[in-house]
Amino acid sequence: MRDKIKLEIEESIEVKKATFEKIIPKIEEAVKLIITAIKTGNKLLICGNGGSASDSQHFAAELISRFKKERRSISAVALTTDTSIITAIGNDYTFDNIFSRQVEGLGQKGDILIGISTSGNSKNILKAIETAKLRELKTIALLGCDGGLIAKKADLSIIVPSNNTPRVQEVHITIIHIICGLVEEEVGK
Repeated sequence: MRDKIKLEIEESIEVKKATFEKIIPKIEEAVKLIITAIKTGNKLLICGNGGSASDSQHFAAELISRFKKERRSISAVALTTDTSIITAIGNDYTFDNIFSRQVEGLGQKGDILIGISTSGNSKNILKAIETAKLRELKTIALLGCDGGLIAKKADLSIIVPSNNTPRVQEVHITIIHIICGLVEEEVGK
């Protein structure tokens, strides 16, 4: 068992090393986009499925509450939290529309939509990004594998080059924490 645990940890470290060598400039760009949006009175809309839904909620919570220090609240909404909205849209339309309908109703020009998808092919995230672009929101995607269809649609795609979902999610949460810390430093003043 100890060898298996060690192997999992080593694999996690290797995926992080392979990823961060390539994506540091993209994380910087994401932070700049987010800071600009927040400073101009805009908000973040964040969505994902399954574990990525939890990550979107975690992301919003760190910004609304606090990450590391006391500061003003930063406007962020996890589109994964309202079960009445999600089930109504899923029932009345399709599951593919659960985020795009929310973007249509909540998104304003200058806001940012952050979509999280370990496969890069989640139809509801893709549709939300398409709707966001029509409403003149900037779009950032945290993706895995090769970025899938979403990488071609988002304004900024941060891709973890792994097909192993747990490893992709681990890197996504690290990226989220890095973004939260840098945004908090700049906007929370």
